[in-house]
Amino acid sequence: MIYLDNSATTKPYNEVLDSFVKVSTDFYGNPSSLHGLGMKAEQILTQARENSAKQLGCKPSEVIFTSGGSEGNSLAIKGSALFNKGRGNHIITTGVEHPSVTEACKQLEQHGFTISYIQPNNNGIISVDDIKREIRDDTILISVIHINNEIGAIQPIEDIGNLLRQYPKILFHVDHVQGVGKVNLDFAKAGIDLCTISGHKFHGLKGTGILYVRFGVSLTPLISGGAQENNFRSGTESIGGAVALAKALRLTVENKEKTVHRMNKIKERYITKLSKLGSISINTPSKYSAPHIINFSINGLKSEVFVHMLEEYGIYVSTTSACSSKKKAPSKTLLAMGKDEKTATSSIRISLSYLNKLEEVDIVVAAIADSISKLEKIMR
Repeated sequence: MIYLDNSATTKPYNEVLDSFVKVSTDFYGNPSSLHGLGMKAEQILTQARENSAKQLGCKPSEVIFTSGGSEGNSLAIKGSALFNKGRGNHIITTGVEHPSVTEACKQLEQHGFTISYIQPNNNGIISVDDIKREIRDDTILISVIHINNEIGAIQPIEDIGNLLRQYPKILFHVDHVQGVGKVNLDFAKAGIDLCTISGHKFHGLKGTGILYVRFGVSLTPLISGGAQENNFRSGTESIGGAVALAKALRLTVENKEKTVHRMNKIKERYITKLSKLGSISINTPSKYSAPHIINFSINGLKSEVFVHMLEEYGIYVSTTSACSSKKKAPSKTLLAMGKDEKTATSSIRISLSYLNKLEEVDIVVAAIADSISKLEKIMR
């Protein structure tokens, strides 16, 4: 088996699984309980928060444990919009966001908020000047993805943050889900107020995540109850999940330099080999793209059919984001980049992790070429 769908989810580190089992078995107390078992659980949760903050370069009090990227994005966008609605009702985002951002914005539109969607250039990258032109007196939030989950384009987050220093009342949210362990992001240097990460994208567990909330930023909580997580997210905390996320984050950050170098080499070989197949066009930009994502289109062939064909070779790839793949709709990212519908409905995403090997490339490309040949014969 060759697994190339790591942007959808990654295989957990063995150490992460071991830590989850140990904590869940030995320290299962509720951290809000007053007895000794509860106090020990609280200590472990505090340590997980401190360890996560150390890796992210922020304060422990700024780390809010969530269930993952979708919840983090929802809390950041809807929570900040609801808290600041007395100040304004205008939000700026982009046309190449993850569905968890786009759908949150659509919900807010139903409640009277106005959303401006910035479209990218033909490389999938947003212009800072375009964002500046959309800023109004009633703008309260700007939300921009760091690395596009479909094509891997890296957005100019630091440049946007520098622009927003001129507008201190506007909050800046970044979806960093695809960036952890692949592309550096300094929250303070980039002027970020809210930042989302998801554990299962960097070999942690599904159902774990963090929303970074800069000290002094207020949100309306989406889950009310016992005031856990600084009153941003009520509910009994998953101690095992928090420890597992902190462990995955540490291992990923520690191995980042070696892993990124390896993924870049594999990515370059894929692009070189795929570019030689006449029926393929590469959608991932040659510059300013993440080391782990290669997106290409196959001459109008239906991408979902192609995914299943490759599965017969034991090769697992994807189409758009995992959240959108079953909708069988054209890639909204590619359409936003100006690609035609034929290209947008035939896109395939290869996404890498530290587990992938350089020698897999020739095997995968040969299977892709063979599958294209079979499909073209059927279509004649």
